[in-house]
Amino acid sequence: MRAHSTLHEILPPEERAIEHVVARYQRVAPAVTRVARNLAGDEELLVRLGSSASARHREIVLDPGVFQAAYMRRAPVTPGEVALASALHEVVHLVSTDLEEQRPIPSSWFQGREAPESDAPVDLLTALAEAGGAAAVSMFFALEDGRQELTGMASYPGARSVLTDMYQSSIRSAMEAAKPLGQLAISGFALVGEHVERETLEKAAQPRVAVALADATPFFEAVKEAEDAWEVATLALQILEVAKLHGLASEAPSNESAPEKKNREELDSQALEDGVDQVRLLSPIVHNLDGYERTRQIEQRAGADGEKGPSDVADDAATDQLLRVSQAPTVFLPTGQGGRLMVSGFPERFRRFGAAGRETLIEAASAWGVAQRHVSGELFPLFAANQRRGLRSGYDAGDISPHAPLFLGAGLYQRMYERRALRSRRSYAVSLLIDGSASMLQPRPLSLGSRTAPWGLAAATLGAWTLARLCDELQIDFEVALFNRSFSARPDDSEWSFSRRKSQATGGLRRSQGQAADRLTNTINHYLVKPFNSRWRTSEDLLAGLFYSAAHPTRAAAEARKAPQESPPVGMFEKAANVDEFNLSYAAERLSRLGATVRVLVVLADGMTRGSLESLARSVDSVEHSGTTVLGIGIGDDTVQMAYGRHQVVERPDALAAAMVDGVRGALRRSLALSGLDEWWTRAATRERMTTWKEQAGA
Repeated sequence: MRAHSTLHEILPPEERAIEHVVARYQRVAPAVTRVARNLAGDEELLVRLGSSASARHREIVLDPGVFQAAYMRRAPVTPGEVALASALHEVVHLVSTDLEEQRPIPSSWFQGREAPESDAPVDLLTALAEAGGAAAVSMFFALEDGRQELTGMASYPGARSVLTDMYQSSIRSAMEAAKPLGQLAISGFALVGEHVERETLEKAAQPRVAVALADATPFFEAVKEAEDAWEVATLALQILEVAKLHGLASEAPSNESAPEKKNREELDSQALEDGVDQVRLLSPIVHNLDGYERTRQIEQRAGADGEKGPSDVADDAATDQLLRVSQAPTVFLPTGQGGRLMVSGFPERFRRFGAAGRETLIEAASAWGVAQRHVSGELFPLFAANQRRGLRSGYDAGDISPHAPLFLGAGLYQRMYERRALRSRRSYAVSLLIDGSASMLQPRPLSLGSRTAPWGLAAATLGAWTLARLCDELQIDFEVALFNRSFSARPDDSEWSFSRRKSQATGGLRRSQGQAADRLTNTINHYLVKPFNSRWRTSEDLLAGLFYSAAHPTRAAAEARKAPQESPPVGMFEKAANVDEFNLSYAAERLSRLGATVRVLVVLADGMTRGSLESLARSVDSVEHSGTTVLGIGIGDDTVQMAYGRHQVVERPDALAAAMVDGVRGALRRSLALSGLDEWWTRAATRERMTTWKEQAGA
């Protein structure tokens, strides 16, 4: 692949999205941190991602956008190689670049021109701009970029080879497009970094640039041996003089005005940067003067007492959201389409409404005629029989009896072993997936022609509560999950923290990611209200609090406004387009991992997926073929029948709860009948009645 393909061809556009780039970086982050600490000689150095690159005391912040740009290159390297090489490249520059040391401007920098009278010390970039103008500063950064790569990555030849492959793939096209001064800068960068031979560069350059390159080569070689940045700056001025001698850079006319001089120098600087930028990986701190100042001085936005300013806080929230998306699992559909799913626990603060929710649940169950005791009904004795089927005695259990020698002599020992190993008890698991979008909280008629009320999510939660009781009675593993598409809430979120984090993350991502911000904040979410591995009693208050918020959304919102830091994030239910197929596939995967013999998945929504109906139908079909029974329930929306082979449409809250519970009970009853247990239990009951009748008759 390395010999014949380029990164641009290997990696599809969706894999170059920022969240995929960050995910790859996360896999190499420990190695990058170790390199940074070795370079800085500081075992406490912190390396993290941020919306803008910066170098602070004992901390460096890497901008993931820098890595993302690397994936746009056409080079014979793999995505994993680029992740490591580009991260190390950025770390080297952030750790190594410090141009704040102040010295008097060397008189040799003025090349026969009158030096300034003052010998006051200044920082390097101010001195360089004074002596050589903007073009000298740009030439210095191109040379310093190459020198830092050569020295800082000397111990990591594998990563350096990846950079070399990337640069060599760009040299020819960059030389063709660059102006003469840009060609010289490209050559200097490549020679200092030891990425390309001089003969190759001369063949790609214009004739006069090739001649100038021969004269400038001793200076390029001296850059590789330079001890500090001031020495590199001296060599940059000398190389710029070589460029002027060969007509690659403009000479200053004798009567040039100050504005004309500034414009001329900026044109040379732009030509130089445009050329070398087509080859090197852009690292802001060694890109140009603006990039250096922005990276080094970014910490000045913090307050005098060290408290983060508003922009810093927003950037942190944006980076945190970006990291959450990058770490989210990727779900693949039968169609081959893949997407990230934000999976998390349901916000714990909904327990605050738990007591009120229990009272409301009792009232609703009574009003809608939904039983809350002995929900399992006739299934209970059947499941009790299922438990007893695993208990055997005597020969069937392989007990050693007085007749064991006869069994052994008859060759029946092997059969005894096989009978004992047979699995006779069936295991069951149920998963309930509920639409959690804001449309489920919208008022709808309670019955034909009656008043309206927001019963959609409330009835679904009551059904979930009742279904949980059913599974608890039968000792069946079950899970309840909520899905929607909006900004993802955290398990520890309050209404205040959720709203604040959403606002800051959205603003920060819009600044750093532009149009991609909506994709990164309006995510596909999967909330585990009651996971398989938790006890039902620990989730009762959580589900009751959800029911209260669903049954009385206006009241819950008012309470959240009064005490936002203590209340649950009721603002998490937004009007957004759900993508049902990803949530269904993920729920089915969790269900299958339990290894249960009988699996039932119930999906409840008040509208069809806003993804692809074909993808949803194929996902349902795939899950059914895996042995899981899928029940689709639509609230006032008959499009559910287009995707689900087993479906039901309901128009009333009592019908919704009944459909959920009866659907699962029917699926469990059918599984028992198919296994012959239903008939076995019936025959056992008949024999018991006959025995009782004979005993009574004998008496």
